[in-house]
Amino acid sequence: MLSAEANIKVRYAETDQMGVVYHANYLIWFEVGRTAFMEALGFHYSDMEAGGMVAPVVDIQATFKRPARYGDTIRVKTWLESYDGLRFIYNYQVLNQRDELCVTGRSVHICVNKETFQPLALKRSLPQWHEAYEGALKEQEGD
Repeated sequence: MLSAEANIKVRYAETDQMGVVYHANYLIWFEVGRTAFMEALGFHYSDMEAGGMVAPVVDIQATFKRPARYGDTIRVKTWLESYDGLRFIYNYQVLNQRDELCVTGRSVHICVNKETFQPLALKRSLPQWHEAYEGALKEQEGD
């Protein structure tokens, strides 16, 4: 399975009064994971924007298993669950430095025109991206 990993050192500002990572920070870390996944395919999100499209989040979910804390080094593992030319679904695991699962997540994104937010097919707009995402899914099916 093609996946990407990103390491993040938990900063004090990312924790709440209980001394654990505030839940909204995981959504930011999911974005770090998505960016790492795109880069593993050889692309940058800024290239998508330059091509006139964006891929906003239309649904997101997180399940909390154990807290991450200030000073932890967490690892965000990201992989593609599905892609149909318009919609991407990514999965995430956030693990601490002891390799304990802290959070699982999933996000759904739709390709849209940057100006109008009308849906766009990646195959027509950025064919190299389309081929890379299709290849990532095929590689996953082979696992």
